[in-house]
Amino acid sequence: MALVTSRGDSSSAFTHQSKNFDVFLSFKGEDTHFGFTSHLYNALCQQGIHTFINNNLLMEEQISTELFKTIEGSMISIIVFSENYAFSTRCLDELVKILECKKNDQLVRPVFYNVDPSEIRKQKGKFGEALAKHEEKFKDAEKVQRWRNALYEVANISGWHYKHNCIEFEFIQGIVEELSNSKLYRMPLFVAKYPVGINSRAKAIELLLDIESNDVRMVGIYGLGGVGKTTIAKAIYNRIFYLFDGRSFLENIREKSETDEGIIQLQETLLFDILGNKNLKVGSISRGINMINESLCGKRVLVILDGVDELDQIEKLLGRCDWFASGSRIIITTRDKHLLATFGNGLSTYEVKGLNEHEAFELFNQYAFKRNEPKEDYLELANQVIRNAKGLPLALTIMGADLHGRKKPEWKNSLYKYENFPNKDIQKILKISHEGLDETERDIFLDIACFFNGHSMDYVVDILETCDLYPVSGIPKLIDKCLVTIDQHNKLSMQDLLQQMGREIVRQEAPRKPRKRSRLWFYKDGLDLLIENKGSDKIQGIMLCSPEPIKVQLKEQFLKMKNLRLLIIHNLHSSGHLEYLPNELRFLDWPGYPFSSLPTNFCPKKLVALNMSGSRLQKKFKQIFLSETLKYVNFSWCKYIRKLPDLSKAPNIKELDLRYCTNLVEVHDSVGHLEKLEVWELNNCTKLRILPSCLMMKSLASLTLTGCSSLKKFPDISQEMKCLGKLALHPTGICEFPSSFGNLIGLKSLQLGNHLFGDILGLPPNIPCLGVKSDISMDPQLSRRISQGDDEYEIILPGHDIPNWFNHQSVGKSISFWIGPEFPTFGLCLAFGMEDNYSDYCYHVDISINETNPYLKVQQRAYINREDRNHPVTQYQSKMTIDQENPARPADSCTDRRL
Repeated sequence: MALVTSRGDSSSAFTHQSKNFDVFLSFKGEDTHFGFTSHLYNALCQQGIHTFINNNLLMEEQISTELFKTIEGSMISIIVFSENYAFSTRCLDELVKILECKKNDQLVRPVFYNVDPSEIRKQKGKFGEALAKHEEKFKDAEKVQRWRNALYEVANISGWHYKHNCIEFEFIQGIVEELSNSKLYRMPLFVAKYPVGINSRAKAIELLLDIESNDVRMVGIYGLGGVGKTTIAKAIYNRIFYLFDGRSFLENIREKSETDEGIIQLQETLLFDILGNKNLKVGSISRGINMINESLCGKRVLVILDGVDELDQIEKLLGRCDWFASGSRIIITTRDKHLLATFGNGLSTYEVKGLNEHEAFELFNQYAFKRNEPKEDYLELANQVIRNAKGLPLALTIMGADLHGRKKPEWKNSLYKYENFPNKDIQKILKISHEGLDETERDIFLDIACFFNGHSMDYVVDILETCDLYPVSGIPKLIDKCLVTIDQHNKLSMQDLLQQMGREIVRQEAPRKPRKRSRLWFYKDGLDLLIENKGSDKIQGIMLCSPEPIKVQLKEQFLKMKNLRLLIIHNLHSSGHLEYLPNELRFLDWPGYPFSSLPTNFCPKKLVALNMSGSRLQKKFKQIFLSETLKYVNFSWCKYIRKLPDLSKAPNIKELDLRYCTNLVEVHDSVGHLEKLEVWELNNCTKLRILPSCLMMKSLASLTLTGCSSLKKFPDISQEMKCLGKLALHPTGICEFPSSFGNLIGLKSLQLGNHLFGDILGLPPNIPCLGVKSDISMDPQLSRRISQGDDEYEIILPGHDIPNWFNHQSVGKSISFWIGPEFPTFGLCLAFGMEDNYSDYCYHVDISINETNPYLKVQQRAYINREDRNHPVTQYQSKMTIDQENPARPADSCTDRRL
């Protein structure tokens, strides 16, 4: 007979793991203790089912507190109903307690031993006599009613019915066999020693499962290795498994699916878990798929596939996933988000993220100190470990257990080791994701881990594309596998432990010989390599970023590194003349380049990004502009460059940074024809006099000429430029604009000095954002234009006076004035004084109309230029939206509204 249970309260998430007994036996001692119940107890124990029986022959009528706890600590209660069962108040109290525990997921099975279940349900015969006797004795109608209700409820639960025409031994064996077969898949799973943070995540996934609905639901749980996917899946299983006709939790599917035998074993385990038949043999994978579909199609099942990394694994276990009966639930855990996407809208997904600061603190301390709080003198050390783990439960667990009971010097030494030599157990789990990548994807992962963590996605894609690594498809795969993330600013980010793992993979290429590794990121390794001139063609990338300025005599050190693709050098000084750089370079990041020229034979054909800001470069560098792949050029703060050479051979440049090139006089005419150029920075090029005569730049989005005081004339605009949205021209020496200035039809932000306004200018008619840098009064024509607009405006006023064209003015924290009966469109400007030591301030503004706040959104942000402490505010933005459909409640006594 099938085991039938009712739906309990699934909020009792982790009570299962602390159960002391598999089975609790409730019985009337004088009736069955020395016969049936004793035989049942022995048979259960022989089968390995941990069973509780009360051997107190006196069988006192008052149930003890210890017995209550024993009932609570059991997975299943078996109630042996004999004809005198109800005469025992202790048995009836046990029964009430058992049914209370049933509401908290405990399984209950009755045995009707020579008793008709209808006699108990209707409370006739001996059971009616017993209850009548109790009513007369106790004069407590409420207590007796609880017993009546309990008897009625349990009589309706499916159980076993023993009659004298049965052979008792065979009957007992049937009970034991059914419990034995059900034990493996009805017993809850061990979740975690300290299940910190599990409950909230399990509840969130339960909402996606929507257990109450009768349709089929599938949920995919994905996340980084070691983040707790399996642990959470086990917790969910324990919360809901009893609600299904069949259930199966298949662990470690990736490892077990490596052979056909392993897949067949998984299929047989699935069938056994749900059907309870140990003798089912699959034989082959295809036959196993058919057997699963045919055998389980009519059952409401819970199936959890844990550790899936290929769609094929799911298909071999669940077929096409179209056979499930109504109410079934399927959960898949994986490290690969993209694998889940193949199910389309038929599957909901949940990303498991690391523990928050509070959760990480608690979990680590439980393992390290066996309590929620660390020892007082270990607090700072504990916090260092927690920061190192970055919320990864696997790391917190392993490091906490490793440090438990150790003294402070050992902690400090271990901390240093964690930072430099990753824990092998943590690495073993994390490396599984790396091993699932193909060759180019592994190279992309290692390049990001060693050099590009925190860089712009587009920037990295452009560089790695020329390395034949196919990053356009490769990086999304890393993201899908939770190895890399992209933030809101489109920057690549890699979890610290993953970065550490990637770098350790490279270190293991040659643990004691850095020259034989593919990538060098630790500055001492790179420094030793250059000082000792021990390069090799194995090296593809070097990052030498010294924390302090260092001096190295460079000459031919790079001659042995023919395959060097990526070179990053910061804080290095040298004298003399550099004679060689590899032409295979794709990325050259050398701010403060100490030489006046590049090597004569350096002519890279695949260079993508060049950063030589603050360098001493002044001659012999035009050869780097012969690369068609060049996209990013940064010569900012290069004080020795006087003329930018011909760039026509580098037509794909996207960003050109020439800020603070204070001796730059002329920009070659070819720059005006760079159709791919998007951002062009010329801030504070104080000697710049000659720009290209004509701008024909389809993609230019931002041009900044702020501080170009020697520049008198703006170039001609030969065709409409739709992309140029931001143009900053104040302060400059420009006093003349071409008549074609109106071709800048895409302008959204224009910053001009006040003396430039007037009909000579030819402003485009629909500039939605107009910035005016001025500390004198504004031209009345422009004032009218701003007040009549419908969009937002940016007005930058670095001076101390408010322009007189503002109708209402106030210095202080508030301003109020009256407006007419009709709520108008109006402009509001707020200026804020700021101190030196800040980077990003947000301000809150309240507006009240008739003492009521309308729906109002205000965003204020100030951006700081730390390079110029005398003029720290370089840009100020204000955005405010008011819901004018219902700005305030109607005034009771007047039609005016006060602002």
